[in-house]
Amino acid sequence: MTLTIDGQQVTVKKGTNVLEAARTLGVDISAFCYHPGLPVVAQCRQCLVSVEKNPKLQPSCQQTCGEGMVVHTLDAQSTLARKQMLEFTLLNHPIDCPICDKAGECTLQKLYFEHDNADSRVDVKKVEKDKAVDIGPHIVLDQERCILCSRCIRTCDVVAGEHQLEFAHRGDHEVLTTAPGAQLDNPYSLNTVDVCPVGALTAKDFRFTMRAWELEATPSVCNGCATGCNVEIHHKHGRAWRLVPRHNPEVNDYWMCDEGRYTYHDLREQRLAGATVDGLPAGWDRAVSAAGARILAGLKDPSSVGILLSAVCSNEDNFALAKLATGLGITRVLVGAKPPVPARADGRLRVADVNPNLNGVKAISDALALGARVASEPGALDGIKVLVTLGDVLPGIDGARLAEIDVIAISAHERGHVRDAYVSLPAADWAELAGTVTNHRGLVQRMHAAFVAPGQALPGWEAIVRLASATNVKLAWAHPREVFKDMVAVVPAWSALTWARDARPLALRFAGSRG
Repeated sequence: MTLTIDGQQVTVKKGTNVLEAARTLGVDISAFCYHPGLPVVAQCRQCLVSVEKNPKLQPSCQQTCGEGMVVHTLDAQSTLARKQMLEFTLLNHPIDCPICDKAGECTLQKLYFEHDNADSRVDVKKVEKDKAVDIGPHIVLDQERCILCSRCIRTCDVVAGEHQLEFAHRGDHEVLTTAPGAQLDNPYSLNTVDVCPVGALTAKDFRFTMRAWELEATPSVCNGCATGCNVEIHHKHGRAWRLVPRHNPEVNDYWMCDEGRYTYHDLREQRLAGATVDGLPAGWDRAVSAAGARILAGLKDPSSVGILLSAVCSNEDNFALAKLATGLGITRVLVGAKPPVPARADGRLRVADVNPNLNGVKAISDALALGARVASEPGALDGIKVLVTLGDVLPGIDGARLAEIDVIAISAHERGHVRDAYVSLPAADWAELAGTVTNHRGLVQRMHAAFVAPGQALPGWEAIVRLASATNVKLAWAHPREVFKDMVAVVPAWSALTWARDARPLALRFAGSRG
């Protein structure tokens, strides 16, 4: 369809609405209830425009483009109508901006300054509603701030498939609420906070912790499960404060599950910040030297040395360790993976596989003909006396059997088998490194480093390069893209992939509206 918007011609696909067509021209029509991932309801009336040959103003989110249509968004009657609707929306809205978590990324704030910016004409007491209403395990509702756009209701219906929110009462006493005795407790409930254009729905986890405009955003991939939802890490001072979904129609669209949002907490827990030997602090040189000597001594009987790849670490880290194994002639290759959780799979974004990169490890193992076995299989560790492990996942292993093995651990966290390792080498966690992971559909996705790793921690592949040097194996990589380049040359299914340019953190105060 070809139409004209404010004197500019634009061609869009049949079925596109006028609001989206205008955005392709850089014309941002104000709106509250419209969201590209939700059904259109046209109830806020904030996106009214003039369409020639139509006697009434039309909501641009609901008006489908037609051939030869002529639309005006900046004419006097359209701009006046939008200004009046904005004033109507603000009529009983509280002036909570100084204490509101949405301040700085609030659509209502943004539109007020762009389209109204006038003093309030309300000279009577505003309608008061309940504040700080606990409506579920993760969310607090402020009914006074709600502008009744119904985005959250539609999000529950469409994303979670559960109708848990509804409007009650009428007129200026209408409120958002749950059914009596019910809660907003579906696995995707925090998406309602993302879509809320104001501060009516706030996450308990983020509430009153950090101002949005002080945060920086770095694109990455959720490591909570094998879906690999695209996310933004919102961080400041070397610490992640929240994860929010990033649009990718091939993977997660605009959404992610609540469980995945909380994975950032693990970035701060039980971190291994320095190298150790026999449980005592040691510098990198001493630790790598001790690890190399133990591996070389064990290789007098090659069957007694094993390598443990990790289904929770990046492709680059796993490929580096796999290349070390082939360089040393090690044939005992295992995979450390969390067991599946069948009850978690819901046919939406949550899947049973809670490992972010099991498919990637399998692809690397198959390409290098390593014949990797899952470590929890019976007899997988039989005869092994030295085990080089990546990550801290080694489930289902008898503690007494593990005590007989000299473990050389490359890990971001000091837990599980890493606590008792002969040598521990600190590694960067997923939010601190540049690399890739492969989701359950085989899609390889890029992660970007949001901040530096704590203490002496290095990216896993770099720790492995140092370990290789101590075992007389040459791995000449100085950057993760070099590891990636060698990796995709080996794995046939990845041969067409290219290394994406590193993404710099973007300060949210310069990122425009996040409503």
